[in-house]
Amino acid sequence: MGDYELTPLKLRIAFFWLFNIAFLLLGVNTSAAVFNPESFTLKNGMQVVVIPNRRAPVVSHMVWYKVGAADEPLGKSGIAHFLEHLMFKGTKSVPSGEFSRTIARHGGRDNAFTSQDYTAYFQIVARDKLELVMRLEADRMQNLILTDNEVLPERDVVLEERRSRTDNNPASQLWEATRAVLFLNHPYRNPVIGWKHEIEGLNTWDAINFYRRYYVPNNAILIVAGDVNAKELKPLAERIYGTIPPGEEILRTRVKEPPQIARRRVELSSDRVGHSSISQTFLSPSYATASGGRAYALLVLAEILGGGTTARLYQSLVVDQEVASSASAWFSPDALNYGTFVVSASPRPGVQIEKVEQALQATILKLLKDGVSEEELKRSISSMVAGSVYVRDSLTAAPNIFGQALSTGRTIADVESWPDRIKMVTVDEVNAAARVVLRSESSVTSILRRKLKAGEG
Repeated sequence: MGDYELTPLKLRIAFFWLFNIAFLLLGVNTSAAVFNPESFTLKNGMQVVVIPNRRAPVVSHMVWYKVGAADEPLGKSGIAHFLEHLMFKGTKSVPSGEFSRTIARHGGRDNAFTSQDYTAYFQIVARDKLELVMRLEADRMQNLILTDNEVLPERDVVLEERRSRTDNNPASQLWEATRAVLFLNHPYRNPVIGWKHEIEGLNTWDAINFYRRYYVPNNAILIVAGDVNAKELKPLAERIYGTIPPGEEILRTRVKEPPQIARRRVELSSDRVGHSSISQTFLSPSYATASGGRAYALLVLAEILGGGTTARLYQSLVVDQEVASSASAWFSPDALNYGTFVVSASPRPGVQIEKVEQALQATILKLLKDGVSEEELKRSISSMVAGSVYVRDSLTAAPNIFGQALSTGRTIADVESWPDRIKMVTVDEVNAAARVVLRSESSVTSILRRKLKAGEG
């Protein structure tokens, strides 16, 4: 169980889709709220968000902790993700492994995931099982029992997870190397799962100390979506979560990146690579750190560059020059500190990757020189605000969107105003954002090459 950020593909699916594409499907009415959530805060500091959705007698229950891999002590990389695994061990009232078995017996499903900035736990159950999962989650928030007999074997599980997902996957290895080179000083340079040699050194006291420090109600957000409203949920939340004592105040102080003055490059060749690819990752601001509307302008820029078959990169590299089989761009702004803007392409069979790189760079330089057009802007924004019904109907999209936002310095109002903010983006803002972010000096070019096996021509 458990999940974490690792590869560009996972980043695009798990975060770009949930936090951006979900919003891309919002806002046909320019002044309408998106999800109309209800919110209150318990006396112990735990924030509660309720998103009513009466379409079925089902609820999605999530607890988000405002702690992730970037909050780990030096030399303890992987402890946030490791503790996520350990949270499925036992308490005095719920034996080890019984948490998930209980959810399954009642027809529900559960899991958890860790990122650089947060760790989240979720259950999807029938409405009449909501109190049950709330009691289970509140129990392990304060009563988790960790011993060497539980912790050390689970550490081996995490090491095996790293071997299978990273060490045996060239694309994951390259993405890990890319982030390690992109961030010169900030802890985003460390992988969420941790470096192998540091995982091997994690012990029971590391887990206990991390748990006691960060797994407290005043560092948590409860988000419930589905067949419930705030009036119904509040008495339950006060009775179940509200009695847990708060912990010490947590200040998320992190080091900053120095000025980046040199373009970097990483390459990996392997006979396990199916298709070669190239990407360029630019350091960017996030929603939480961008000034003015720059993050929204970068979202529109990503749509213009890489939003489908009519976008610039696809038209230039795939249609016109016929050097690539695919081309895309995406912007990941859902972070507490820094975001990333990525352009990517894969060569057609028989085309050298260097030729694709030249075409990719030429397309970016042309955009920086000539700017985007009013027609491109209108088409992209129109695409980004279509189809709101799909997201509003989803039981899981809303709690994930709010959880990511509230865990990374944003507010409910930021989420609800997203369609209006996108529609306010101008051509000048997109061009200015491109000039600031698409700087080769603050980027890493990553090349994944297919290495021919012996006997291959």
